[in-house]
Amino acid sequence: MTGNKMKIWVDADACPVVIKEILFKAAERTGVQMSLVANQPMRIPPSSCITFILVGAGSDVADNEIVKRLGAGDLVITADIPLAAAVIEKGGYALNPRGELYTTENIKSRLSMRDFMDSLRANGVETGGPPVLNQNDRQSFANQLDKFLAKYTNTKNIKSRKSSPPPW
Repeated sequence: MTGNKMKIWVDADACPVVIKEILFKAAERTGVQMSLVANQPMRIPPSSCITFILVGAGSDVADNEIVKRLGAGDLVITADIPLAAAVIEKGGYALNPRGELYTTENIKSRLSMRDFMDSLRANGVETGGPPVLNQNDRQSFANQLDKFLAKYTNTKNIKSRKSSPPPW
């Protein structure tokens, strides 16, 4: 982290527009620096708090860029479970667009389930996708984000995730 200030990183290619809108408002309200990382151009509001990083095409290029730049205590918004695991390993926090915090306690089971579903799909089993993001999901995300930001925007010296419990 630069200057002991937490930063928000967004896995922006797969992040729903409504979640990005919540994030834009939160960054402006709190002054927290936020970077959206994607392999395709996207519009962001003009803001000194919000930046966009365009990476090359390819699988996991955006994820790798986030992990490379991530500081301990930073928050990553992603539904990508392997990225969330890498974030946790590096001392960051990971929150999915439905408001679920990935933790050291639940990430291994999430990875196992993801791998199991991948193997089913590889064998031709139709597994379907996640349900459509609904109003409850958006509210849950907004509530968890607000709790996180309330904790860390009032703290000058953010500790590593490995040495402190989640903020909520």
